[in-house]
Amino acid sequence: MKKFIFIIYYLLLSIATMSLCACYNHGQQTPDAWDLTKQQLDSISFSTTHHYTQNYNFVVTAPSLTLSDELPDLAFDTVYVNKGERIVVAEILTVPTDTVDSIWVKVAHDQITQGWIRESELLQGVSPDDPISQFIDIFSDTHLLIFLAFCVVVVGAYGMRRLMRHNAYIVHFNDIDTPYPTVLCILVAASATLYASIQMFGAESWRHFYYHPSLNPFALPMHLGIFVASVWAIIIVAGATLDDVIHRLSGGEAVLYLAGLGAVCAVDYVVFSIFTLYYIGYPLLVAYIAYALWRYHHRNL
Repeated sequence: MKKFIFIIYYLLLSIATMSLCACYNHGQQTPDAWDLTKQQLDSISFSTTHHYTQNYNFVVTAPSLTLSDELPDLAFDTVYVNKGERIVVAEILTVPTDTVDSIWVKVAHDQITQGWIRESELLQGVSPDDPISQFIDIFSDTHLLIFLAFCVVVVGAYGMRRLMRHNAYIVHFNDIDTPYPTVLCILVAASATLYASIQMFGAESWRHFYYHPSLNPFALPMHLGIFVASVWAIIIVAGATLDDVIHRLSGGEAVLYLAGLGAVCAVDYVVFSIFTLYYIGYPLLVAYIAYALWRYHHRNL
């Protein structure tokens, strides 16, 4: 019990430290509304609903994007930007006569390579030029998630079976006398559940976060701030877990234990990310937390 109290105290101290040290994002500064032109007001309105505006930077993720240099005639003159190239939004225009997509965006890679493209085509082939947004892209890929789910379950089940046969240390089953691994697994499961919940019930706020990410939980809406704080907590507890395992186990045993712990955390992430989308994740999370705490308490009686 004292160790759990220490963990809570350690997390609260870390959050307090982040609140003093984190860089606060004041957001985009705009002049007084009475001094804005109609074009500026339209730009602010567009940014509110689409979450980006002029001078916003993207990275091309599609193999290539085809641009048109003559918007009024919709004449495509085969201007390309390729995967990995950075582009900036130069202009945004509404074309009411276009039945496919009325929003056209002019983007530029350099002074020569620039042109117009429909917004729907643009957003399918780009990612915000920010490492956090690109990291989100990787973990939001549906095909990747399904593939990881299959691999993690198969490899995790096989690995745990092998470890249990050799009576090796493994979290939840043959755990060592430290609460950090159990807390880490619970944090991963809870964070995955919260992540999926935000995507279901706060899609627009998540989309805005995707275009304007921040690692400061105090500069975000409460639900996003809690999620970012949980990610920080995972990093902190993971560091404490690594240090504790290295000091309690020998080299080979420590590697095996950490590999098993990584497999359990991966299973937690995949299972709770997917099951929460079908509302099964919520009762499952409660049951998992109760089971994890019961196993730790039973093991260390």
